[in-house]
Amino acid sequence: MPDLTIMLTSFGYLHLPQDSAGRPVPPQADRIEDVRDRLRDPAAAREILDLDGLNPRVQDVVLNTPGARELLANLADYACLPAGPRRIAIGCAGGRHRACGLTELLARALRDRGREVEVEHLHVHLPRVLKTPANSTGHASPTQEAT
Repeated sequence: MPDLTIMLTSFGYLHLPQDSAGRPVPPQADRIEDVRDRLRDPAAAREILDLDGLNPRVQDVVLNTPGARELLANLADYACLPAGPRRIAIGCAGGRHRACGLTELLARALRDRGREVEVEHLHVHLPRVLKTPANSTGHASPTQEAT
């Protein structure tokens, strides 16, 4: 296994710049994992609504979401392939809960396997957002939670 640092990035699709066709432009990565439809949004749980994925309570909710453990294992196995990736980006709607929490969980799993990992969270510090027709151009409302 190469001794290369793996860069993990979490982001929110609603905060990304758009290309000329109006599609979000995710960060550069060898693999981009879009969890918007794969994992239920944990922000629906009121007790973690104002927390983010850096918080262990949010990470627990993300990890216990149906399909999350399998996805985490798949990403960890992929990251440890002999010719594996140097960069993995994980995105959800706002970048505060699912993407951030899963990225932190993946970083921990990779470090447990002896890998060097760097983590960046592009949008975890931004306000919660709601995807509505009014902000479908990619500009998010800073006062409501993403769905």
